[in-house]
Amino acid sequence: MAANNSIAIDAMGGDGGIKVTLPASLQVLKQKPDLSIFLVGDEGRMRPLVSAAPVRVRDRLTLVHSDAVIGDADRPENVLRSGKQSSMYLAVELVKTGTAQAMVSAGNTGALLMIGRHLLKTIEGIQKPAIVTSIPGASRQSLLLDVGANPDCNALQLFEFAVMGSVLAESLAGDKATVGLLNIGSEQYKGTTEVRAAATLMENSEALHYAGFIEANALFEGAADVVVCDGFVGNVMIKASAGVANVVKSLLAEQLSKSWLAWLSGSFSSSILTRLSEQINPHRFNGASLLGLQGSIIKSHGNATIEGFTYAIAQAEAEIENAVPQLIAKKVAAIMAAH
Repeated sequence: MAANNSIAIDAMGGDGGIKVTLPASLQVLKQKPDLSIFLVGDEGRMRPLVSAAPVRVRDRLTLVHSDAVIGDADRPENVLRSGKQSSMYLAVELVKTGTAQAMVSAGNTGALLMIGRHLLKTIEGIQKPAIVTSIPGASRQSLLLDVGANPDCNALQLFEFAVMGSVLAESLAGDKATVGLLNIGSEQYKGTTEVRAAATLMENSEALHYAGFIEANALFEGAADVVVCDGFVGNVMIKASAGVANVVKSLLAEQLSKSWLAWLSGSFSSSILTRLSEQINPHRFNGASLLGLQGSIIKSHGNATIEGFTYAIAQAEAEIENAVPQLIAKKVAAIMAAH
């Protein structure tokens, strides 16, 4: 294969499985001539679909057989015993052996975390990996972490999340990233004991550009490049915001259809709605990184469309290009050396 970057795909994971992951992979390969993909899944089902692709695409696509799937109902603690032949496990294993540089899955989040920590290990100095995702804002996107990996966090873990998030933000944007801590108010005395202790750690760290406490509404105003919280709060936050976005889109479409002025301006109002829908399109923000591992793993939404899954693959490629795990390890090592 004449390609520089390689990504392993758990082809069987997610609600759509091969019907989503395979077309998305082919689409990305057509657009990215320097990329190769390992599709891990049922080869008998994938082969006929791949055969119709152009030769220049097929030459950079390798099928790795596995007909075992880790489902959403499978308990994460059992996957290391019973899931070693699954498409998810084998895809992560390709990263461990250096065959692939990153991995993408739309499968069971808990299982993916368990396998990732088992095979790739955490970076020295990092207690636990965190899940980070992009949040759309009025003026810019922000990164939010943790959004589900660690429901209960201590102050040091929140500080580590801030370090990892700032590295990712700076690698993608090139500028010094501001870091905020999600809280119920901006006053120093507010928040849990762990949140207040984490704020002290961030304030006293020369490795971070700390912006202080950030309330939930300010998250969507671009108050900071990186916003840190525990996994319970973060998961509730993104699910609630997704629900609100869907309601707003539905209400706006309904009102535009009822308005006589909108009816008269027809195509103009439709164009506004289209642009708004694109700005808050959840597919564009698909692809949550599992930061803190000694390798790149991207978690796609389980119900991702073909379009959405292509964004998750693009996120994996961006982490390869920017050597994100290596940058995190370097920054953590520098902080440890300074203390």
